[in-house]
This record gives sequence, C-alpha cells and structure tokens, in this order.
Amino acid sequence: MAGSSASGSAEERIGYITRVESFSASHRLHSVRPQIDRLTGMVMNLTDLKKCIEDVIMTTLDHKNLDKDVPYFANVVSTTENVAVYIWDNMVKALPPNLLYEIKIHESDKNIVVFTEESRRSTLVALDMCKCH
Repeated sequence: MAGSSASGSAEERIGYITRVESFSASHRLHSVRPQIDRLTGMVMNLTDLKKCIEDVIMTTLDHKNLDKDVPYFANVVSTTENVAVYIWDNMVKALPPNLLYEIKIHESDKNIVVFTEESRRSTLVALDMCKCH
C-alpha cells in the first residue's frame, strides 16, 4: 500500500492506551503514551497498568473520605482538579519514566478534568460543546 511503512522500518510509532477505572463518585481515565514496542507490539501490558492503578490509586482512594482518610488532602482542598494532581503525582512515580500522558476525571457527563505534564505550566480551560437539535 502506498505511503505505508514496512514493519521493519526505523520509524518509531507512538501509541496511546487508556485504562478506565471507577470508584465511589467518579471515573478515572489513565492514559499512557510511549512508543509501541517492536517486540511485543504494545505500548504497555494492560494487566501491568491495571495493577499499577490498583496499587497506587484504588487502594488509596476507593470508598474513602478524601478529607479524612487520605493524608494528602488534610491540607489540600479535595477538588477534582487536586484529585487529578494527586493521581498524576503518584502514578508518575509508579510507571516507567515519560510513560504517563494524562489523567482524565469524569465527575459527570458534563464535568471533566484533564491533567497532563503541560498542566503544571499553565491553567487551561477546555470547552467541549455539543449542538442540541
């Protein structure tokens, strides 16, 4: 096929994988973005990502009163934005370097917070608009 690269090509391919987890009142989306491994054909083994999420996030936050049960939130307001920062800071320590791409938290169908490394340098607000018929 014209324009496609052979499997042995030196071109590095970047892939995104996302693991969705739900706990008590919200949903967490964790995306990783490294190069696709030429031997395994995967960005990361999803079983490994699931275990990391379980160890780092679910055990700490699921069915917890964040303000009382999670020491980080004793002095930090437990807004969704700050929960995203907390998750980022802990996931980035548990994953291989430069693997974590974003943390996306769905409070509801219409309220979503996204945190990336770029988020540390600026405050951004994104609007996702839908035209109703």
